[in-house]
Amino acid sequence: MITGANKGIGLETAKQMAELGYYVYIGSRDKQKGMKAVELLKKTGSNNVECIEIDITVIESVKRARMELDSKLEALDILINNAGISGDQPQKFSTGNVEILRKIFNTNFFGPVQTTYEMLPLLEKSKNPVIINVSSEVGSLAIHASAGKDPNLEVWGAYGSSKTALNAFTVMLNNELEDTPFRINSVTPGYTATDLNDHQGTKTVEEGARPIVKVATESDGFTTGKFYGEQGNVPW
Repeated sequence: MITGANKGIGLETAKQMAELGYYVYIGSRDKQKGMKAVELLKKTGSNNVECIEIDITVIESVKRARMELDSKLEALDILINNAGISGDQPQKFSTGNVEILRKIFNTNFFGPVQTTYEMLPLLEKSKNPVIINVSSEVGSLAIHASAGKDPNLEVWGAYGSSKTALNAFTVMLNNELEDTPFRINSVTPGYTATDLNDHQGTKTVEEGARPIVKVATESDGFTTGKFYGEQGNVPW
């Protein structure tokens, strides 16, 4: 199950997972856009895909998505919390707008948290359950602390802090479930050209999805409760 999978990195992640043989549920807030994504993947030869309507900011929608999955499968092996927004500007904490911050956190933090809560019973039925929280380097406190005053980082203060919170969720949930088979990690795709950044990123969606798929599907070399990127461990 991949949230926000009707376009961008989410769609490419779905494509790569399907090509590996996984049956992929494409989570989409807009059912029609989700169906178009399914049709697109089927045209490329991936028939093992299906759309699930889910708005991660609306708990009733998340519950409906969970009930739909309950009716379709016995266990969920992998949940990829990919859906997110960059948010409006300004995002500097000295001049920003608290309502912008609330909206970003509602999607980028509370959305993945409540989606995970709902999907946990299905994941627990899997022999090797995996949760991937799609994060970003701008959520790294270590990178911010070492960068000092960096206008390129400051402008994404609200977005970055929402990813910091998501990383905290990764660590704390992992600690709670340390005596279980769960593997729970944050993964950054890197600066990828998508709608999120008006396609200004330097990586393609194929490149951006690659570390997500790798950490989600390969246990060798990847432990649990970590923050990974294309080059391996990313500092918290």
